Amino acid sequence: MMERLRLPVNARKTRCVRGPEEPVEFRGYRVGRNYRPRTGEPYLVTRPSAGIVRSVCRRISELTQARYGLLDEGEMVRRLNLARPGWANYFYLGQVSPAYRAIDMHVPQRLRREHKVRTGTHVCYADEHLWNEMGLARPSVRTRSLAWEKG
Repeated sequence: MMERLRLPVNARKTRCVRGPEEPVEFRGYRVGRNYRPRTGEPYLVTRPSAGIVRSVCRRISELTQARYGLLDEGEMVRRLNLARPGWANYFYLGQVSPAYRAIDMHVPQRLRREHKVRTGTHVCYADEHLWNEMGLARPSVRTRSLAWEKG
């Protein structure tokens, strides 16, 4: 059938799995079984795969490298705010809270560690200062009220 449709099959990626026991990763999501913490009851869940979270953190690390240390703090926050919403808009289904928290923790660490003022000394920002006063986007807060994001 795939030949008739002229669709190539990637044999390296194509496999049969026994669901829901075996998780499946598809288009950046991991679909698999999870267990409720209180009851131990199993349920199926989608969430961003660990590889995708790592790639977003790598992108944030690239945007906050020491070579950008002379950039104004506002410009650095603006660049980060431009880079993150697209990812958050795509990964909003299922259990996204752990992925969002991981990214929310990574951004302030990178800004505190790598961003320098023109004098060459490190700047130490409190998280609240970054989120509230400098306007750094925070996907975990943005999606907290959505019905499907209760994970």
